[in-house]
Amino acid sequence: MGPKLKTDRRLKLKMRVWIFFLICLAGTTLAAPTEEEPVVEEETFVEGEPIVEEEPVVEEEPEVGANPVQVETGEFDEAIEIVEDFIAENPCLNHHCKKGKVCEVDDSNQPMCVCQDPLTCPAPVGEFEHICGTDNKTYESSCHFFATKCALEGTKKGHKLHLDYIGPCKLIAPCLNNELNEFPLRMRDWLKNVLVALFERDEENNLLTEKQKLRVKKIYENEKRLEAGEHSLDLLALDFEKNYNMYIYPVHWQFGQLDQHPIDGFLSHTELAPLRAPLIPMEHCTTSFFEHCDADKDKYIALEEWANCFGIKEQDIDNDLVI
Repeated sequence: MGPKLKTDRRLKLKMRVWIFFLICLAGTTLAAPTEEEPVVEEETFVEGEPIVEEEPVVEEEPEVGANPVQVETGEFDEAIEIVEDFIAENPCLNHHCKKGKVCEVDDSNQPMCVCQDPLTCPAPVGEFEHICGTDNKTYESSCHFFATKCALEGTKKGHKLHLDYIGPCKLIAPCLNNELNEFPLRMRDWLKNVLVALFERDEENNLLTEKQKLRVKKIYENEKRLEAGEHSLDLLALDFEKNYNMYIYPVHWQFGQLDQHPIDGFLSHTELAPLRAPLIPMEHCTTSFFEHCDADKDKYIALEEWANCFGIKEQDIDNDLVI
């Protein structure tokens, strides 16, 4: 492969994964409920007529929080009944299921999660929605894949089936030993550049926490930092040797970004998917690299194994850096 093709491939790699990470890092904001002001009824007095005191009618107040939709009684009685019936008949409204499952109600009107029928998945918009499973089969979309995986739960085939990479299945060239050694050189530099780019664009986006910003700021302001660009492997190796301290935090940061489900200090195949899935079609050594990181072959990558794969020294591995 010529140098131009390699450069094009790496540029596409960085662009695709960068977009993917922005999606992963973008959070959702839930709006806080607002309280309605109580309605105060005005008393009506008729001039010249005696005021007849009547015994107050005590109405039974509804239990607070019993009905999430509270409106005034009177002309909206029918609306209240419709809302209550709607909620009572739809217990799945606030019941969430994992990917591949949908909510249904049982005989006692209780919500439960069942496997989704792949035929009910929306049709893919384009080929970019296709994904390749570890069974080397192309699925129309992630919905079709996870619905199929759910139907295979409890079987040997279902246990082995995972999302392999984004895009239709294709021939992935074998990773040679010298290529495997080159992979972490580019990945280290890319992780550092991702953090720097996030720092530059993070004035209003809140993509980094305050603690993360302080650590990245030190890297960003360091005059010896190697600027982002297409660099030779020799230059990347030399920069890692001379500016080793700049790479310690980015490696820890990436581990923390992936260790989410659950946060237990280990990376599973599922947790690695957001990083490896978009990389594999462009970096054929991705799978070999992660397999190599799992030194004890227990199907999980601990922080120590992860840091070692990127050349971080044992004395510099620090759980406190995983924010």
